[in-house]
Amino acid sequence: MRYSILIHESPEDFEARTDPAQQAALWDGVGRYLRALHEAGVFVGGAGLQPPATATRLLLRDGRRVIQDGPYPDTKEQLGGLFLIEVPNLDVALEWAGRFPQRPGQVVEVRPTLPGD
Repeated sequence: MRYSILIHESPEDFEARTDPAQQAALWDGVGRYLRALHEAGVFVGGAGLQPPATATRLLLRDGRRVIQDGPYPDTKEQLGGLFLIEVPNLDVALEWAGRFPQRPGQVVEVRPTLPGD
């Protein structure tokens, strides 16, 4: 079964990506995690996302499509990236999610994909 491991990040987490003092440790941990997924043969896909300010939203208002560029109202966490894995069950997906190198307060969410994806 396929599961998405969704990485939610705070504004400080997004800043850490480009902060020279934090960048190496952050990306080294993510790189090790990605290699482990590949070596185990469970990695299907994934992507890191640019900060929310770079997003463009498509909304439906009064029957018309409206395009809205970021930034958006501040929320505690934003989607920072995802990993798509193929594993036998939720317990195994949760084990893999638990291996992600989380920062304090960072949320990692596991969600099954729709059948046929």
